[in-house]
Amino acid sequence: GVFTVTVVALDAACDNYLGCDILAVALVAIIGAKMWSWFGQDLLTAYSPTPQVIVKAEDEERCRDLSGRRKFSYEAEWGKSHTSVPCWDPATLFYLGELKAHSEADVRKIIERARTAQLQWKESSFAQRRQFLRTLKRFILENMETITTVACRESGKTMIDALIGEITVTLEKIRWTVANGEKYLLPEYRDSGLMNLHKTSRVEWVPVGVVGALVPWNYPFHNVFNPLIAALFTGNAIVIKVSEFASWSTGYYGRVIQACLKAVGAPPDLVQFAIGYAETGSALVSRADKVIFVGSVGVGRKVMETASRTLTPVILELGGKDPFIVCDDTKPKELAQLVVRGAYQNMGQNCAGPERFIVYDKVYDSFCEEIASLVKSMRQGPPLSSDFVDCGACVHPPSLENYQRLVDDAVAKGARVLAGGSRNNALPSGQFFEPTVLADVREDMLIAQEETFGPILSIFRVKGDSDAEAVRLANACRFALSSCAHSGDQARAARICSRLEAGMASVNDIEGTTYLSQSLPFGGFKDSGFGRFAGPEGLRGFCHERSIVQNRASFLKASIPRAIAYPANGQGPAFCMALNKLLYCNGLTAKIRALVDIVCASLPVAGRD
Repeated sequence: GVFTVTVVALDAACDNYLGCDILAVALVAIIGAKMWSWFGQDLLTAYSPTPQVIVKAEDEERCRDLSGRRKFSYEAEWGKSHTSVPCWDPATLFYLGELKAHSEADVRKIIERARTAQLQWKESSFAQRRQFLRTLKRFILENMETITTVACRESGKTMIDALIGEITVTLEKIRWTVANGEKYLLPEYRDSGLMNLHKTSRVEWVPVGVVGALVPWNYPFHNVFNPLIAALFTGNAIVIKVSEFASWSTGYYGRVIQACLKAVGAPPDLVQFAIGYAETGSALVSRADKVIFVGSVGVGRKVMETASRTLTPVILELGGKDPFIVCDDTKPKELAQLVVRGAYQNMGQNCAGPERFIVYDKVYDSFCEEIASLVKSMRQGPPLSSDFVDCGACVHPPSLENYQRLVDDAVAKGARVLAGGSRNNALPSGQFFEPTVLADVREDMLIAQEETFGPILSIFRVKGDSDAEAVRLANACRFALSSCAHSGDQARAARICSRLEAGMASVNDIEGTTYLSQSLPFGGFKDSGFGRFAGPEGLRGFCHERSIVQNRASFLKASIPRAIAYPANGQGPAFCMALNKLLYCNGLTAKIRALVDIVCASLPVAGRD
């Protein structure tokens, strides 16, 4: 046929002029088109006037060494005042000062200013919103070292952990939003249905107003900019209540945000911080138009309770206890680096990160040996003291006691400590818990059910090398955030992932890789919460849906058929039944008969019309 002849001719041309067949050319064209969709816009806009923003960093924000400062004592100083929030470096305990805690009245004024700013910003063009994100991206790329230094000082993480977990994911979110965000916020036309064939039907996405974001302490940079990017691109204002354990960095990050807003002509009150404790967060929840909360299950329930009083919609991301399944056809030595990076990235203080390593019997002993050996070789210390530090500190002082409680309970019930197991006594001037490996963990241990959110790698044995048993163990948990499965047979790993109770899954990779695809929604179910951020769902989650129908042409006028007009003429039921048959019954004969009935029911009735 013509198609075959055309393909043969093109193949011959490719062979003559390019020295390769048409399939190779098609493959290169497909890859080239995809690469252009990813990077083409960046190449073009690299020569457009994206403003350069300069923000001066204070000494404590850019210098790695703060020797000579006094040490903060959590036991002696925390909780002494509800009007201020003390700040310190968890890796060195160097005191960083204190910030004013916002009262309920303060939060009310902050939200009022945000509402005024949002009324202006909701009229902004997508071009202006993209320009803000490009300006922010340029600043990040030009100031990565300072940004990560601030994040490390605030949270005790290593520079590598900060560059991956704070910078890379933020840049990817900006890239995806700039490239794709607008198309998911434009009116979406839908099927109008048979009764509305003469009309168009569409959904419009309307900004909610003021978004209230309550974010945790584990990633002080990304946790601020993640909701900010989505909120501003959808035309909202945002008030961010940061954790009382990660408030110091808002000084530098706040100046960055204000400089970027000013550079694109956006109102300064579009983004504001709320600093303080539970009462500050409660005031924000009760006054925002939509709330996103990332944190513990217990606090998440309190957020829901407060939001219910004003019927404020909420998105809850409440953490997880992600399973990492290792099948009997894997090679533990090849998996070791992946396992350890997943477990100890940011010292395990990750919402989506592996905590339960479910390992098949056949490879169990070699897995334990490989992982324990690698973990014992890791160096722990203040992360800003050296680029050779593998493990940093932990942010939340009460969590250190909880880690020990979980380890002690597991050991008392038969678990073995293969590495670590306690606070690092060699580093008393910091909040350090050793990277810990526990083997022979069982379902009846506390650490099998409670979210660890720390540097403890728990290994479970799958007896009988059964996929069904591995899935059962993975699903025997009240959390359902993320997951992964590893097998020498990728199709097998994919089948296992499809059976896991989790909002996200990664086949033959660690869970966090799903977050590097910012086109995907992030979130879970069960005790991991509900609602999503990231992807189209994340953008639309900050909008109200508005459904609109409209005549396809202006000359079309709405009218009521004579048979069902007021006052009733007795023909209405017959007309409606005939109309339903015409539109929805099967068979041409039945439809013709229904059409005749409609005509008859529409004719004038003597003495009634």
